[in-house]
Amino acid sequence: MKSRKPILYLAITFALVCLYQLSFTWKVNNVDKAASQYASENLPKNLKEKLVELDSTLVELEFETEDVLDPNSQLYTYLDSLSNDSINEELNKIFTNYRNNFDNILKDLEKEYIQKESMFDDGTTKEIFLGMYSYQDCKEREINLGLDLKGGMNVTLEVSVKDVLISLSGKNNDSTFRTALKTAEKNLENSQISFVELFSNEFSPDGNELASIFGTRTLRDKIQGKNNAEVIKVINSEVTDAVESTFDILRSRIDRFGVTQPNIQKTNVPGRIIVELPGIKDPDRAKKLLQSSAQLEFWETFEFSEIVKGYDLANSYLVKKSGFERDTTLSDTIVDQSAELPLFQILIPSVNAQGQPYPGPIVGQCFVKDTSKLNTYFNDEEFMSNFSPDVKFVYGFIPNDKVREKLCVIALKKKGINGYVMDGGVISDAFQVLDAGEVKVSMAMNSDGTNIWKNTTGSNIGKSVAIVLDGFAKSWPTVNDEIPSGRSEISGDFSVNEGQDLANVLKSGKLPAPAHITQEAIIGPSLGQDSIDSGLKSFIIALLIVLVYMIFYYYGAGLVSNAALLANIFFIFGVLSSLGAVLTLPGIAGIVLTIGMSVDANVLIYERIREELANGKGIKLAIEDGYKSAYSSIIDANVTTLLTGVILFSFGTGPIKGFATTLIIGIITSLFSAIFITRLIISARMKKNKSMSFSIKLTHGAFKNLNVDFIGKRKVFYVLSSGLILFGGYSLATKGLNYGIDFVGGRTYIVSFNEDVDKDKVVDGLTTVFNGQAPSVSSFNLKGQTGEQLKITTKYRIDENNLEADNDVKAKLFEGLDNMNYSYSVESQEKVGPTIADDIRDAALWSIIFSLIVIFLYILVRFKRWQFSLGAVVAVFHDVLLVLSIFSILYGI
Repeated sequence: MKSRKPILYLAITFALVCLYQLSFTWKVNNVDKAASQYASENLPKNLKEKLVELDSTLVELEFETEDVLDPNSQLYTYLDSLSNDSINEELNKIFTNYRNNFDNILKDLEKEYIQKESMFDDGTTKEIFLGMYSYQDCKEREINLGLDLKGGMNVTLEVSVKDVLISLSGKNNDSTFRTALKTAEKNLENSQISFVELFSNEFSPDGNELASIFGTRTLRDKIQGKNNAEVIKVINSEVTDAVESTFDILRSRIDRFGVTQPNIQKTNVPGRIIVELPGIKDPDRAKKLLQSSAQLEFWETFEFSEIVKGYDLANSYLVKKSGFERDTTLSDTIVDQSAELPLFQILIPSVNAQGQPYPGPIVGQCFVKDTSKLNTYFNDEEFMSNFSPDVKFVYGFIPNDKVREKLCVIALKKKGINGYVMDGGVISDAFQVLDAGEVKVSMAMNSDGTNIWKNTTGSNIGKSVAIVLDGFAKSWPTVNDEIPSGRSEISGDFSVNEGQDLANVLKSGKLPAPAHITQEAIIGPSLGQDSIDSGLKSFIIALLIVLVYMIFYYYGAGLVSNAALLANIFFIFGVLSSLGAVLTLPGIAGIVLTIGMSVDANVLIYERIREELANGKGIKLAIEDGYKSAYSSIIDANVTTLLTGVILFSFGTGPIKGFATTLIIGIITSLFSAIFITRLIISARMKKNKSMSFSIKLTHGAFKNLNVDFIGKRKVFYVLSSGLILFGGYSLATKGLNYGIDFVGGRTYIVSFNEDVDKDKVVDGLTTVFNGQAPSVSSFNLKGQTGEQLKITTKYRIDENNLEADNDVKAKLFEGLDNMNYSYSVESQEKVGPTIADDIRDAALWSIIFSLIVIFLYILVRFKRWQFSLGAVVAVFHDVLLVLSIFSILYGI
């Protein structure tokens, strides 16, 4: 081997770089392990320090971490026996907070340890690794694990361009405009064209009607005198700005959320944003934060007594509408009429024992399950005409109600054009405060807001002013005095997390348009750990089988290829760490595939060498000619696979991209390892005149005289192949394929049960709660767990991209499982909206088409014969048809 030294130096340099990059992962794991131990040891100590200010006698108590988490422990019994109620209440709040936020407190203690490790006493950064890097520096350089390996949340948000257009038009109700919007929204599900272009096609690009529709104060100067096509260009620019603004606001919210290494990125599809939150403990909280538009409004309110007379007319209207006649007069009181009057059957009036309205803007209460029916009343113009035209009803949480099965209804008073007196645009700062154990959000206003707030509070002394966020009343404090400072507080029985989230969205600002979750994947930590275990197990088993086989078949040369294979794996992880790429479960599958490909190159080389030896050549010449003869075959096979991997990376999303990443890296490193590292080792042995064997007695000459006349039996294979494809084609035409939610959309839940369950019973029970839509239920066993695990997939309400639909589907799932009296837990959940599913289908189709084209062109360029290219493409296409046929035939079996 003539260029041995340069290749040796390159291999050593490559190995040192990989070792350097992987050392950061080693360091982070060591620090994290020490931090976790520190947190578990210091939790009781940390809690006792919190209690010193309230009751010194508790410091002397001996209790363990488990006592804090168990409300039936002796610690809580002692708290109940305390005579000082105020102290008892404060202590219970602290203990309850610890119990409810146990994971977060452990994380805080871990951060405390890491901060001590990373800082000098004077606050300057302490370089803790290699004399150069802090913990955070190491964290940024470690191998990134995908959410399927460490648990967390991945969501794809899509900015509602339709709502942006409605806002730009000043909420114009022109019938042609609204119809075009609805049609464009429907067409978007099966189209790759942007929403604005679809809208333009429906509205007609000719003419100048759009100038009048979008001729608002904001856009008037930009579109005046322009035709529809020119107006569309302006609208496209405004939509792009709205998406950019949404991205910046979401990034600001996520940065304040407190998740380690969050990731937010825009996709090549306009208006689509991907957010990754690894290790998140409360996905529902994150979804609320991401989808909240943060439309903050300040409203004046009606006293219930001011509008109570409208209930006479409203009930009369409902009675008349139902076709019955009865007396609905309330006179001056409302006394026990909820069973008689239609409105009060779902809205419990806010009255005292004598039937007199309570002071304040609360007009009644209703169960959460009844809000849908009550909303039909509030959206009925005839029903609302019985009240003052300035009345608007909104919901709010009942103060001090921890159960939250009911909501209260607040009567807002419309003022001016928009109804509210001012919006959240006047907020200059917001932060969470604790006032005697109560969580509040303090707000500071700019000069305009300060003046409006001063006038509003001054004219409403003795009345309530409601603070409404995204159409939901957060609080409605009674004004005691005029507030001239522009600083105010929102109090709404918030938890610590709710208060912090509210402050964050107010600081970040409101979204230009709602951002809906069109795809999500939530992986629980236990499922993530199981993925690591199963992936590691498959990886080790595959590796061991290959290592043993190579030694068995090639003996000494097999040991050399094994050394190269282990080096290849080391290089793959080193490159992953260097590039900051994410290692996913499909990525591990790509590494396992690379193991086989790496060994395949050595097999080609060794077989060539054995042929040369059989022809009587000496060992050194046989090795030289064997490597030369195998190069072209190895390079051809790997280049075509590499090109296919690049196409998968370009068109794929999520798991496919993770698989393609490790495949591409693995192909490059395996070529280097299989060709050069093995050659280095073998050449070194030859230079020292040491022996090198390529077989054992049992494998020497194996398969040498094997002669299968495939061409002679081609007609048999033609019949078998054609029959299978024809049968598969019939199956595809009649039965079709069992598409996953990636292709058709839907929601999937991995549910773990503590016992064996009847799948048919689960299907029947969930079909009932999903309004007759039967879910798909299949076994999904998790390693090391007793009982049974099911994968439950449903398309119920999949066309509705909003938080209400997501929560309703999950609630229906829980309801159906609860009705069967099973003990269960949801390990993970995934959602793919119809628009995303359509994009995935198209990407998959284009991947296949481009792969076939690339293979055709490569073979054509390489061998100069189009017949070879056509034959290869036909063979690959034949294999694709066979696979699809088998999938269809086995569907249901």
